Amino acid sequence: MGEKQKEMNNYEQGFINFINENRNIIYKICFLYSNKLQSHDDLYQEVIINLWNAWPKFRGECKVQTWVYRISLNTCVSFLRRSKARPDSMPLTKNIEVIADEGDMVKVHELYRLIGNLGKLEKAIVLLYIEERSHDEISNIIGISRSNVAVKLFRIKEKLKLMSEN
Repeated sequence: MGEKQKEMNNYEQGFINFINENRNIIYKICFLYSNKLQSHDDLYQEVIINLWNAWPKFRGECKVQTWVYRISLNTCVSFLRRSKARPDSMPLTKNIEVIADEGDMVKVHELYRLIGNLGKLEKAIVLLYIEERSHDEISNIIGISRSNVAVKLFRIKEKLKLMSEN
């Protein structure tokens, strides 16, 4: 095997390892923005392609997870714009391990159902918030100011509260 081929194999293996380390982030975002399994698979594939294309350009100016979130969210939003279809809600718990009793699981499913009814930006913000990302990280990923993140989170929480009461 030539030196060039070995280098390419190492590059590909590095990317595969990178995807395996970040697949939960990608799965969650794709599930949140898809309305059926086929759409999820298409979104997942689009995200992987975009990550592959952007991989050589990653400069390390932000955390790797921040970069993955940004590309995944932008890919999903762009994919939805192209398909011009608003997704139905889809629970994220299919690929999320939740340690809870049965009553808590019902609450988690209900929360994700409600989140599925939010707008694209609101979904992205609340997903990052649930992932315990700081306001600064959310700001960097979404591309809005830190104070705007705080305001939007407050409004989203109020909206979810109202939705759950109805």
